[in-house]
Amino acid sequence: MAAPWLEDRLTCAICLGLYQDPVTLFCGHNFCRACIQDWLGRSEKVCPECRESFPDSAELRRNVALSGVLEELRVRPAPDPGPGACCPRHGRPLELFCRTEGLCVCSVCTVRECRLHERTLLDAERREREAQLRATLEVTQQQATQAESQLQELQQRSSQIQSSACTLTSVISGKFNRLLQALEMQRDLALRDIEVAKTQALEQARDEKQRLQGHLEALSCCDHRIRNLLEQLDDRTFLQESQLLAPPGPLGPLTLPHWDEDQQLGGLKESLSQLCALLLEEGGHPGTPAEAADFGSMDYRNLTFDPLSANRHFYLSQQDRRVKHCRKPRGPGGPGSFELWQVQCAQSFQAGQHYWEVCVSNHSVTLGVAYSELTRRKLGPHTDNIGRGPSSWGLCIQEDSTQAWHNGEARRLPGVSGRLLGMDLDLTSGCLTFYSLEPETQHLHTFHAIFSRPLHPVFWLLEGRTLTLCHRPEAKLPPGLQEEASGLS
Repeated sequence: MAAPWLEDRLTCAICLGLYQDPVTLFCGHNFCRACIQDWLGRSEKVCPECRESFPDSAELRRNVALSGVLEELRVRPAPDPGPGACCPRHGRPLELFCRTEGLCVCSVCTVRECRLHERTLLDAERREREAQLRATLEVTQQQATQAESQLQELQQRSSQIQSSACTLTSVISGKFNRLLQALEMQRDLALRDIEVAKTQALEQARDEKQRLQGHLEALSCCDHRIRNLLEQLDDRTFLQESQLLAPPGPLGPLTLPHWDEDQQLGGLKESLSQLCALLLEEGGHPGTPAEAADFGSMDYRNLTFDPLSANRHFYLSQQDRRVKHCRKPRGPGGPGSFELWQVQCAQSFQAGQHYWEVCVSNHSVTLGVAYSELTRRKLGPHTDNIGRGPSSWGLCIQEDSTQAWHNGEARRLPGVSGRLLGMDLDLTSGCLTFYSLEPETQHLHTFHAIFSRPLHPVFWLLEGRTLTLCHRPEAKLPPGLQEEASGLS
């Protein structure tokens, strides 16, 4: 076994360990290759011991003789450094700790290299560090207890969400299974919304769970390192490694996933109640316009366009019954006119049943109804907004297909060959139905909704298209709307 003084001579002044791949500077001092490269890379290029400059062009050369001695020394058992280790620079006992450089130093170091540095006794520094680590250990243990409690609460909440979502899905499925086939789309939409809400809530729960588990792992790792440090007998190793210890940050409050059954159900309870009541009534909604005519001419409405709402490229004629989209604008649009290629009717409906017909010159038109808050402004790339939001419902007729639009979602339908179309609005049962009347009567689509505010018929036309509101001589507006219509004429 080599004498302790020999091993002290073979100790790197930077890492205080035996040389690893030793290299020699021009001044003759030796260091580990990695240590001196790191030293020269982050400070001025001088020797750490004698402060002699190290030229930029100089290369670090391996000390072959010293490497051989180290290889012989490493095959022997490493001696216990013990509490009486000596300074590798001056051979004096390491009695002090330099806080400025983070190194154990001797009395000579305090006179030379560490003369202006902050220093303290080794045992005093250790007592202070031990107190800090014990305080950190107490905080991490408290955080671990808190995290475990929050994790248990989160797991209970996740189970409640799973159970609640399962119950809601079962209840809603049972109700919709008793409804007509036309309501299947509404049922599927409600279930999908619940599934999306459940997925989002459980994703939040999983994210929070991962955060808590990750914090627990970090706390466990920190505890393990602290315990190992507290058992470390070597002051130098203890002080060096304790400086590198960074405990995890504060845990932070628990964020429980949002789940509200009433919000998921929304207005569905009222809607289901009304729809189920309708199914129990005798008779029902007329299936075709021909059947609707049997109820009398009071259901047929002679409508007119509202000139103030017409886009500036729209030209009205035939006493505001016909509209044509032309390339040349008729002038600047008014404050209430659509910036989109749209026009609405002067009449609106809030109760009862109403039927009207239109004749279109070609495809690329949209028929629909909307609440009064339907925006007049163009907000996106589309030239229409009928059915793009929750306040309107529309049927878009293209050359090869037809699409039913509401709340930004479209349902693709077969193409329409005829140019005569009918619209039946039954506010009592919450149905808006579109028909194609040529060459024979054909049901196109029915929307089911709870209409809560007055609805205006509204239309969109591509350039060059013409749309006419069909009138019947015997048709009359219901009481209340007759006065409104006469005031507009």
